[in-house]
Amino acid sequence: MRDSIRKRIGRMSALILELKQGESMILNGAVIRFKTRTRIELNSQARFLFGKQIMPEEQAVSRAQKLYYALQQAYIGDETARPAALLRAHALIVECQRNSDPSQAELFERLQRGLAGGAGFETLKLARQLIREEGAAES
Repeated sequence: MRDSIRKRIGRMSALILELKQGESMILNGAVIRFKTRTRIELNSQARFLFGKQIMPEEQAVSRAQKLYYALQQAYIGDETARPAALLRAHALIVECQRNSDPSQAELFERLQRGLAGGAGFETLKLARQLIREEGAAES
């Protein structure tokens, strides 16, 4: 996504997304692939991920990546898949925390709070932070 712009439409806030040809987006559980450069306007609440935010299951190999994938499924999965994904994410948070450095305690507390709040986009951002920290520790 190149550009995000918010504008006011009466009392409603719209999100305008510009996506390049070939990019994918998951919107409320549906995978959308863009055949041409496209600009879309979302006028209502929606759960979506696009581009590099989407992690395929086969790329989730480390603990932190598996946690991200579970949170992703809880965020964008359909209502029947969400409960299992939330349980898996909780188990992975506990496992990651047990094997982590004590300096990451606050990050795990924030992940738990995010999970309790329904695993929204902010929780995915925290999981990406954990993936970066995991990669830095391995270097």
